[in-house]
Amino acid sequence: MSGTIINLIIQIVAGAIGGNAAGGFLKNLDLSPLAKTISGAAGGGLGGTILQGLIPALSNAASSGGIDIGVLLGNLAGGGITGAIVTAAYGLLKNALFKKAA
Repeated sequence: MSGTIINLIIQIVAGAIGGNAAGGFLKNLDLSPLAKTISGAAGGGLGGTILQGLIPALSNAASSGGIDIGVLLGNLAGGGITGAIVTAAYGLLKNALFKKAA
C-alpha cells in the first residue's frame, strides 16, 4: 500500500477519534455521534493533508518496508487535532445558526 494512502487512513481515523473526543468534552455542541465522526474524519483528512504540505517530514509513513513511529505519531496528532478543531467549529456554527432561527 502506498505511503500516501497509509497517511490518509491514519489521519482520517485519528480525526474521527479527535472529533468524538471534542464532542464529548464540549457538551454544548449538541451533535450526534455520526456528525462528530464525519466532521472529525473530514477535518483529520483535510487538515492532515495540509500539514503534510507544510511539514514534509510527515509525508512518508512507509519507509523501507516498515512504519516510522515518529511519522505515525505526527500523523495521529495532526489528524486528531484538526479533526477536533473542525468538529468544534462545525458544532459552534450549527448552534449559532439554529439559535438565530429559533
